[in-house]
Amino acid sequence: MLKEEKYQKLKDIIKIYLPEDVAITDIKQDSHFMNNLNINSANLVDIVLDVEDAFDIRLENDDMDQMQTVNDAMAIIDAKLAEK
Repeated sequence: MLKEEKYQKLKDIIKIYLPEDVAITDIKQDSHFMNNLNINSANLVDIVLDVEDAFDIRLENDDMDQMQTVNDAMAIIDAKLAEK
């Protein structure tokens, strides 16, 4: 899967959980989930679960702790896919 395809797939997951005051266009690679996108911790857990399903990977608690930005999520997804 190409990087752009993974990024689009991730954006499609994230946009479901955006609050009304945040636009889909606000999702950037350096966007911080909580600070920039106003995603609360409960929704972040939902995003993690959706990422696991969408990419057929398993994220550990350490991965979740490290997933602060969209770039972080991409790096973790890449690492998990490389392990398969």
